[in-house]
Amino acid sequence: MNFVKIILLKFYSITLQNVFWHANSINMRFIPFILLFFICCSKKSSNKTINDDQDENDTIVHVEKLVSDIIHLLDSSFIDIEILSNDFIFDLKYATSENFLNEPVYTCGSCFLRYSIAKKLALANEYFLSKGYKIKLFDCYRPLSVQKQMWEIMPDARYVANPNTSTGSYHNRGAAVDITLIDVNGNELDMGTPFDHFGEKSHFDFAELPAQVIANRIFLRDGMELAGFNGIRTEWWHFSTGNFPVSDQQLCPEK
Repeated sequence: MNFVKIILLKFYSITLQNVFWHANSINMRFIPFILLFFICCSKKSSNKTINDDQDENDTIVHVEKLVSDIIHLLDSSFIDIEILSNDFIFDLKYATSENFLNEPVYTCGSCFLRYSIAKKLALANEYFLSKGYKIKLFDCYRPLSVQKQMWEIMPDARYVANPNTSTGSYHNRGAAVDITLIDVNGNELDMGTPFDHFGEKSHFDFAELPAQVIANRIFLRDGMELAGFNGIRTEWWHFSTGNFPVSDQQLCPEK
């Protein structure tokens, strides 16, 4: 391997780190091709001559370990769900003033999730699409700093997770979504209350509702559970899965 090849490998190493550390800014469909191209280049190292120095060997070891680490970390990377599928309806309430804080606390209306969670959500949406419905997104990843703002206004753990505990909210982990369903005409299914209605009527097991509303809630929960999500008792719209570290990373592009 010559000096140029070493430089190329180091360049690919840096490039791959940026690809995965900022996965939400690129189309994930290109990643397999990048990896394939990169691995092909590194495999050429098997043709090196006996005069190759130790630095070249060290570079190969570093590159192969990097590829292994990146593949392992892929599921925990943040991604914009729209990169995986454009079949969702986006209505991120906290990017607007239509929320209980009465002001926007996100600088964009994108839905960011951990990659493994995003894949499950896309799978759930495929199920609903097959039934003539699709998911409408109200909230996804939520930075911890926003969680603290919410707790100041609504310090009730039934509806807003306490950000001062070790668990925080699954939203802060990029592992939760707040959603509803719409039909082919773009109408939301009647779930009995609006999103972020903080009261017993929003509880999944609240029985004093029309039969169709109860059926709609069950339909939503059943579809999400098929994809591996879990609901909670106090909010019909909230679903989560997986276990990732709490984050305060700001993922919206800077304006």
